[in-house]
Amino acid sequence: MAELCRRIGESRGRPIKLVAFPMEVPGPCGAWLSASSGDYIVFQSETTRIHQEHIIAHELGHILSGHRAEPDEEEIWSRFMPDLDPGVIRRLLKRTQYDSVREREAETIATLLLERSLVVRLLDEPGSSRTRRMRHVLGEARGWL
Repeated sequence: MAELCRRIGESRGRPIKLVAFPMEVPGPCGAWLSASSGDYIVFQSETTRIHQEHIIAHELGHILSGHRAEPDEEEIWSRFMPDLDPGVIRRLLKRTQYDSVREREAETIATLLLERSLVVRLLDEPGSSRTRRMRHVLGEARGWL
């Protein structure tokens, strides 16, 4: 995921930094925070690696879809950077209404990213019969991966 974020950041001309953070449960598992220095994907540190990858992929989905910041971003910023004045945070954030279409878009992109990463991981298993079968089936079509 870190490499994918690095490449997407390079492509967009804005670095994407990953920040593991212990978030309250129940509550949000992750957030995309946009700052002048780049984008931050804050994700739950108190969960499994596969769940963390899903959270990161979901937030990348928001970035790739061109969505704006989430309405609860102010609360997350204040927990993430408690020294920032809440008034400054409110002025910096462009608040929008929650839109389930946005969440579905982000989730669809997350699913596509994770499926593709699974195929790439499987193709990287040297000598396994599964890798040989996948390489045989995909043939030269592997270039899109």
